[in-house]
Amino acid sequence: MKKLATANTSLVSPSIEAGQVLAGYQPTFLPRHRTSQAAFCIEPLKDRRWDEFVQTHPRASLFHSSAWLDALSRTYGYKAIAVTTSPAGQELRNGMVFCRVESWLTGRRLVSLPFSDHCEPLVDEAEDRDVLTATLERELKRGKWDYLEIRPLGGFNNLTSFCHTKITYAFHQLDLAPDRNVIYSNFHKSSTQRKIRRAEREGLTYREGSNQELLDDFYKLFIRTRQRHGLPPQAKKWFANLMDCFGHALKIRVAFKDDRAIAAIITIRHKDTLTYKYGCSDSRFNNLGCMHLLFWKAIQEAKASGLRYLDFGRTDAGQAGLITFKDRWGAAQSSLTYSRYGNSQKSTHLCDLYGSERKSKVVRSVLKLVSPAVLPLIGELLYKHIG
Repeated sequence: MKKLATANTSLVSPSIEAGQVLAGYQPTFLPRHRTSQAAFCIEPLKDRRWDEFVQTHPRASLFHSSAWLDALSRTYGYKAIAVTTSPAGQELRNGMVFCRVESWLTGRRLVSLPFSDHCEPLVDEAEDRDVLTATLERELKRGKWDYLEIRPLGGFNNLTSFCHTKITYAFHQLDLAPDRNVIYSNFHKSSTQRKIRRAEREGLTYREGSNQELLDDFYKLFIRTRQRHGLPPQAKKWFANLMDCFGHALKIRVAFKDDRAIAAIITIRHKDTLTYKYGCSDSRFNNLGCMHLLFWKAIQEAKASGLRYLDFGRTDAGQAGLITFKDRWGAAQSSLTYSRYGNSQKSTHLCDLYGSERKSKVVRSVLKLVSPAVLPLIGELLYKHIG
């Protein structure tokens, strides 16, 4: 652990090496006129306190977990760090976790966290938040980072001395506390309930697990779906690493029609929540209710296991159809706002499709024409730079 604490000490140039803090700073102190508390930097994958902290903090999600951070590290080489006011040898009381994304193509940034739908700053006390904010502000000013990105479920607007870029998504969460029949009755009757019954009439079969065969079924459908949307798929090793890191908490759920895989989703169980993370289908069979079958199976299992929530994840603001699909499950919708703080008026990077609507349309149109055999190669080359 490195200490980031005292006035009037200069900071050395960063040399990114294992075990160093953020941009590799030497120990410093926060200005005394701001607070007397020190900030420390830890590596969650090496600090034994992290797992217990995530397990007990009420706002910690699967995206804070060591399993998620380990999969990011294995697949993309991202180094996870967290800033906290808790020194070594004491219970971990707070923390904000980031990955250092360092790309020759898209620049250098701190992201909390790459490929994660949300990642709450786990800081409860205002004084601790002020200390950590001051640390991050100094890091941005002196660390040669392009920007810092935070993905909170709630608000976090403390870094006011920098230009602020916002990206807004829809977020859906289903409360599993009501009785199973009540949950079902809240589904849209002429859409969701009807599609569940249609899947049953069509004799669709269902398999679940965490094995290579189901991963193969999922990934073939995933490539097809990503091409349909004009996006490259993430590499297959990302999903293999997620399977390895989460074990039985991750399930690949696949719907079949006459032994043909026609739809698949990936869910991950963490604490009291089942999170839907990835979904795909063969659009020729969507009218059979295959995706509805998978979600209904997941909801019934989560309810029977005593879980409290089904996290439907984020949805791009422009995906009206997907937002409606999630609404019709009776899930509560809210806004999810990502905040980027940097010195530029608009914090973005070369591969950021959210920075330009025109660029997004052009790229998606081109990728829709690319051979499915080539798309995974594009994804494997690009995603490390996109995080």
